[in-house]
Amino acid sequence: MSKKALSILLCTALLAGFTSQAQNIIDKQGRRQGHWIKTDKDGSKIYEGDFVNGLETGTFTYYYHDGTVRMKNTYIIDGQLCSHEAYDDKGRIVATGYYNKHNRDSVWRFYNEQGALVKSTTYKMGIKHGPSVIFTSAGDTAEVSNWVDNHRHGRWWKRVGRHGYITGTYVKGGLEGRLIEVDDSARLVREGNYRNGLKHGNYRFYEGNIISIDETWSDGRMADRKVLVLTPEPQYISIYDIVCLAPQGKNRVQVYLKDGGKVVSREPADNLFARIGNELFATANRKNRVLVSMRCVEGIGKDPDGRDVLTLTNPIDLTIFPDEDCIKMVQSRQYEEHSPLDEQ
Repeated sequence: MSKKALSILLCTALLAGFTSQAQNIIDKQGRRQGHWIKTDKDGSKIYEGDFVNGLETGTFTYYYHDGTVRMKNTYIIDGQLCSHEAYDDKGRIVATGYYNKHNRDSVWRFYNEQGALVKSTTYKMGIKHGPSVIFTSAGDTAEVSNWVDNHRHGRWWKRVGRHGYITGTYVKGGLEGRLIEVDDSARLVREGNYRNGLKHGNYRFYEGNIISIDETWSDGRMADRKVLVLTPEPQYISIYDIVCLAPQGKNRVQVYLKDGGKVVSREPADNLFARIGNELFATANRKNRVLVSMRCVEGIGKDPDGRDVLTLTNPIDLTIFPDEDCIKMVQSRQYEEHSPLDEQ
């Protein structure tokens, strides 16, 4: 080896030694000073940045195991306030914001893989406090809310479909007052009232411009549900007054009532069943799609031919042959369990 080459090699080694010694310095007071590089057990870089008297200063860069930049913190006030950028493992930015004493602070923005803004949230020392907006992939507003001390507080709006929306008001994390939902055609879908985060008062659903379900609530417990029954003259019947529903063809449902009466709803069974709900009713016979009020079930009896039949507390002029699932339900007395509905 020539003297010149040997000299270059020695200088390089000395420079590397000086550089190594200049890194990761702790002073006599135990404070980090100068340029620091932290590595994992495999020697891969975790972060690098500069300290002054133990406080981060300038830009700190953090890395994935393969050396790709994971995030950058650029300090505005040493060791306290910094702007933050986070990246995925493909180098695409996923979030920007500020840290104040290691807490999220001020406005944070989050991005999808295409770089489009998907969420903007305001923080105050680590908690949500201020406006929050969520965006669709197309860039349209999807949801707007306000937060105070980590709870929704104030007006809330959420997109439903293309032009529809739900809107209401939150107070300390619970809905309060009137909530409405409107469809793409600007028609009312539902409206209701809340108190202390619970349904309270009237709650109505609409089909077209007609009320299809009219409920009454008291502090989160439903007192009544009246449903639209499309007889030749539309009428509303309380689900508490119904014993059984039996489809008869494609667009006809026989509705048996506790007072011994019955009406015929001229519409698909699925439409009426959806309004009825499943809190109070169970399927007695899946083949024939017969629904029965669980509170009206008395037990299992036999007909003259020895077949199982459902016996009801309110007899009707319909023989119900329960299927195996229904028989098991009755025998296990499941129908006696309290439902979410109050007795009248």
